[in-house]
Amino acid sequence: MNRPLTSRRPSTEEIDKPQSNCGIVGIYGDPAASTLTYYGLHALQHRGQEASGIVSCFSTANGEHSSRLRIYKGPGLVTEVFENQSLLDDLLIGDMAIGHNRYSTTGSDNLENIQPFMVNYRDGQLAVAHNGNLTNTRALRRRLQDEGTIFQTSTDTEVILHLTARSTAATPEDRIMDALNTVRGAYSLVMLHNDTLIAARDPHGFRPLCIGRRGEAWVIASETCALDIMQAEYVREVEPGEVLFFDTRMEENGQPVTRRLAMEPERYHHCIFEYIYFSRPDSRVFGENVDKIRRKLGKALAEEHPVHGTPDDPVFIMSVPDSSNTAAIGFQRSSFKQGIEARYEIGMIRNHYIGRTFIQPGQEKREMKVRMKFNTVRGVVEGRKVVIIDDSIVRGTTSRLLLNLIREANPRELHVRISSPPIMSGCPYGMDFPSGEELIAAQHQGDVDSIRREIGADTLGYLSKEKMLGCVSHEGKRGYCTGCFTGEYPVPVEENMRKDQHEM
Repeated sequence: MNRPLTSRRPSTEEIDKPQSNCGIVGIYGDPAASTLTYYGLHALQHRGQEASGIVSCFSTANGEHSSRLRIYKGPGLVTEVFENQSLLDDLLIGDMAIGHNRYSTTGSDNLENIQPFMVNYRDGQLAVAHNGNLTNTRALRRRLQDEGTIFQTSTDTEVILHLTARSTAATPEDRIMDALNTVRGAYSLVMLHNDTLIAARDPHGFRPLCIGRRGEAWVIASETCALDIMQAEYVREVEPGEVLFFDTRMEENGQPVTRRLAMEPERYHHCIFEYIYFSRPDSRVFGENVDKIRRKLGKALAEEHPVHGTPDDPVFIMSVPDSSNTAAIGFQRSSFKQGIEARYEIGMIRNHYIGRTFIQPGQEKREMKVRMKFNTVRGVVEGRKVVIIDDSIVRGTTSRLLLNLIREANPRELHVRISSPPIMSGCPYGMDFPSGEELIAAQHQGDVDSIRREIGADTLGYLSKEKMLGCVSHEGKRGYCTGCFTGEYPVPVEENMRKDQHEM
């Protein structure tokens, strides 16, 4: 069942940040599975605001298949899509469920592209929710279409469904494994196949996915903040290349059946931007606390690009709220340890309630968008030596407008420090960066002083790649994808890959 509304996409005039990928949740063995999924999706709202959906599974105790799946999805925030409690209590019944928050990194924002997807096929019913981007979609779609497959959406996720349905492997489980061994790229998945919950992660581990327990029930989620709201205990990550099957077979030892994908890379390639910007600071991602990593990034940034202050002329450290808050704390503490008189101040207030607007493109309108979202605390800024901490600069348009806004409060000096390297390339693995020609760092060929002049800062400092990687763990096979900074991608990408490449 779909929510009968017109699709709404976040305004193109949103603050200039890389857009979050999707958030996914899975529940096994709890009679309130759909309600718990709703709460988990609410905690993961930052990972996608275009649409939400839930599929539940309930037992029928008759027929060839003893379970049935039910679905409800629509455009909007979680609270908008599921504003009627009866949807969770009466429609989406059962003790298993999967859920999805969408941001369209592939495929348009059309209603047919809203996840989860659900199909009826020879083995019963199959539903899937996907976070990430596949990088061999074009070749697979062409092959499947040549074999007679009819596609209903323009997303890469549908490819997984068709590969599963057309597989000639011996069992339904083998057919799912066959499909996942065929696709390439970034994917964290939750699936419902009749009365089995499946969780899977690509061999490189690009996207996060964790496991929790809630009493006897199992919980799967993109981030641990979703486990917290459901009062579930964190168990571990789904390992890269691991596929877990939660079903009645667990009655023997209480543990899901575990299988491994065929590919075994020498090192994993976790997306470093999950730490820099995307994940919530109260989450544990890739085995590390996000808040702790961001403080380390701020500390390293202060060591690499200090701004000097004295007791008579202190430095006032401010963040661009909210993703840069903890990096700013790390910057201030490191500055203080260096003997620099540095104070952390809340010099900028973010309005969390502006919602979507109907503002049209144009310089004046962009400026108003920034003013609607941010305002300065003049008493903190006026006459001060101010350091603005931000996590990244993408197009540079918002940075320039934001600095213009801060200058209206008359700071004496305005320094900008970025807790990541310059973004030089797009991302094919599920982060919606603009194309290279739109990125300010690429436009200026990485010339920091040229970027500084364009955004209007007195000084500008980026964290180096080396310092950034020094803030994260490298134990075992753990490694990180830094393709957006270097243009070097660990998994081959189809030429000219773009979000709307399969639009019909």
